[in-house]
Amino acid sequence: MQEIIRGCIRKDRSSQYLLYKEFYGYCMGICKRYALRDLDAAEVMNSAFLKVFNHIEKYDSNKPFKAWIGRIMTNTAIDHYRTNLRFTDHDDINEHEYIGSRAVVYDQLAYNDLLDLIQGLSPAYRTVFNLYAIDGYSHEEIAEFLNISIGTSKSNLFKARQKLQERLSAIDTVTKSLKVGTANDKNNKVNGKRA
Repeated sequence: MQEIIRGCIRKDRSSQYLLYKEFYGYCMGICKRYALRDLDAAEVMNSAFLKVFNHIEKYDSNKPFKAWIGRIMTNTAIDHYRTNLRFTDHDDINEHEYIGSRAVVYDQLAYNDLLDLIQGLSPAYRTVFNLYAIDGYSHEEIAEFLNISIGTSKSNLFKARQKLQERLSAIDTVTKSLKVGTANDKNNKVNGKRA
């Protein structure tokens, strides 16, 4: 990896291609969490890779490269959000009382299912949820990044969790009804009945 990085510092196109190819999946995964559509995620990722290639000489080789490039992807996604989407649907946390419990994560959900649930959130909720729950930023940091109040960050996180919990509950209800239907079909076959 260090040889590829040195090649990128020299602006060697083949090294840049190898780096892009090596980290494409990882970086696209980060960008997809923040973007609504795959096309937007690709736009963010390509902008971030341009930053990587233009500033790769600043990378500290004593630290993990994956963390460095991940941070650039996240920051570029935040910049993209601030530039293009803006917060249009946010409230302060003081306007809401606590009404929910923690969302339950279902083992049977695949990564893409979870990604679809997160992408289904509004841009404001999705961005705060990703920054707080996945990337580990504090509400103070999120407020500074997005130019919002700490209360707004907390409110958006609360609402994002609430929406995700509602969607997970709906999935759980559908899953249970499918299991009941399958069990009834099996019972009918055993008893000689047709569905």
